[in-house]
Amino acid sequence: MEITYASSSHRYLPTMSASSSSSLGSSMPNRPVKTIPLQHPNTTSSSSTPLLQAMFWRWTAKIKRTTPSQWIDTFLPCYRWIRTYKWREYLQPDLMAGLTVGIMLVPQAMSYAKLAGLHPIYGLYTGFIPIFVYAIFGSSRQLAIGPVALVSLLVSNVLGGMDLSDELYTELAILLAFMVGIMECIMAFLRLGWLIRFISHSVISGFTTASAIVIALSQAKYFLGYDVVRSSKIVPLIKSIISGAHKFSWPPFVMGSCILAILLVMKHLGKSRKRFRFLRPAGPLTAVVLGTVFVKIFHPSSISLLFGLGLANILGSFFSAYPSTGSFSRSAVNNDSGAKTGLAGIVAGTIMGCSLLFLTPLFEYIPQCGLAAIVISAVMGLVDYHEAIFLWHVDKKDFVLWIITSTTTLFLGIEIGVLVGVGVSLAFVIHESANPHIAVLGRLPGTTVYRNIQQYPEAYTYNGIVIVRIDAPIYFANISFIKDRLREYEADVDKSARHGPEVERIHFLILEMSPITYIDSSAVQALKDLHQEYKSRDIEICIANPNQDVLLTLTKAGIVELIGKEWYFVRVHDAVQVCLQHVQSLNQTPKNPDSFAEDKPSFFQRLSKQREEDLSIAELESGDKITEPHLEPLLSRKS
Repeated sequence: MEITYASSSHRYLPTMSASSSSSLGSSMPNRPVKTIPLQHPNTTSSSSTPLLQAMFWRWTAKIKRTTPSQWIDTFLPCYRWIRTYKWREYLQPDLMAGLTVGIMLVPQAMSYAKLAGLHPIYGLYTGFIPIFVYAIFGSSRQLAIGPVALVSLLVSNVLGGMDLSDELYTELAILLAFMVGIMECIMAFLRLGWLIRFISHSVISGFTTASAIVIALSQAKYFLGYDVVRSSKIVPLIKSIISGAHKFSWPPFVMGSCILAILLVMKHLGKSRKRFRFLRPAGPLTAVVLGTVFVKIFHPSSISLLFGLGLANILGSFFSAYPSTGSFSRSAVNNDSGAKTGLAGIVAGTIMGCSLLFLTPLFEYIPQCGLAAIVISAVMGLVDYHEAIFLWHVDKKDFVLWIITSTTTLFLGIEIGVLVGVGVSLAFVIHESANPHIAVLGRLPGTTVYRNIQQYPEAYTYNGIVIVRIDAPIYFANISFIKDRLREYEADVDKSARHGPEVERIHFLILEMSPITYIDSSAVQALKDLHQEYKSRDIEICIANPNQDVLLTLTKAGIVELIGKEWYFVRVHDAVQVCLQHVQSLNQTPKNPDSFAEDKPSFFQRLSKQREEDLSIAELESGDKITEPHLEPLLSRKS
């Protein structure tokens, strides 16, 4: 369906008198402008159903459509891969992935427990039960659950500042795991996962980089042979390391450095060469085995061990776990090893259980410098200086955010670092939202496409018309900025680069509203004020391509009736054609009526001319014909 606007019709121009309208109408050629009609919403049917009632109906309808199998999938995600498990295709890669991750997890779990200020055995507990639980209730088939460096550092930072006995410290760490689990379940029930979207990648990268440096420095005491103060800030750690330099011991430093070098070489070979891929997960186990064998044979007195671990109560291991989460490195190894389902996690958990049952007597010979080397090797990959270099070249704002987050984390602690990073990130988001990108549009030659004239300088703009696109929702925080920019565009008109009839000022403002997903009551009121302001200066507002929700809001607020339904268009091109005809009429002078009788073309001449104009418009709208720059298909050639 199309609506045809004839150039002799001027009933929509509020600034023209009746006499001028009739005289101009008789002087203009009757060239039709075909536009697509905009479908306006029915406000009576939309407003009759309350929002909460509509949401309840959708929710109940969704429940009714859910089948019993889908309910089982929702509460037991493992059912998805159990009922579709392909034994011949999946069993071997799942077993290999589980074996690989399990071998990697055993030494890492003990190392991360030491980082958390706990006995290493609690790292094994943390890597045992949670794996089975997640294999049943978790949705990801490759995520490797267990103790990780950052969470261990957070546990140490939270509990380390208290004057607690070892027993109470351990109990509070286990209680912390329970509290974290409750909070995670509540957030999952309320579907609050979208909150993580407000933490930008630069904040996460800056935080993990600074945390990795703090973790590495906190493990230096096992290399140096003397105690270092427990802190999440870099300054106290460095002061403590320097002040105790006179207690330096060579044996743990040499042994820890050798184990660290072996770990780094194996990791590098495993990542860079496919045939040595097995070396990457085998690195931590190799370090532990070599360290344990060396201590068992030579019994060096200056290298500290973990005595009494073999006496731990195995039965208590089913519950004694501190907070755990998914590990980036182990998940990557799990995926690279070909894990297909949660069975890989069950295999890894079985290896952890076997370690608790049969290998705990050997753990008393593991050197602490070896465990520290495993931690340092793991966190070195978190120092993401490549990201900082990338951000410097791509986005200076994100680079500043990375610097702020990493600096505050290093010098003020991890809690303040996270809060400052998230706060600054939100400040950037609010600033971008309150100062949205606004573009003046022009038509690309030979097409009906309208683009930013800053990006496409060759785009056509028209005298008397400004086409503006607002690339953000309109709400109370940015409406003042938008109004100021619109006034600037009205005043700053470059007539030298424009096409069409010459007029002295702006007569039409076309708002391209396709990027606008939402408009609030403050913005609606501001649009009313803007319309009244423009009306007093004989400027008409046109709305192009609003979405259904925005158009419904404008209709309910009375903006559609205030501006007039005839000024709402599906396409910017339609709005430009209608407005351009009106602008052209303002620039023409009435001719003598007698001359029309003398120059009146014949029927065949009028038919031929009409066909040429229709073909010209069709070619223009299809974009198949590239017109000459000096010709403007929307206007007569004399313009």
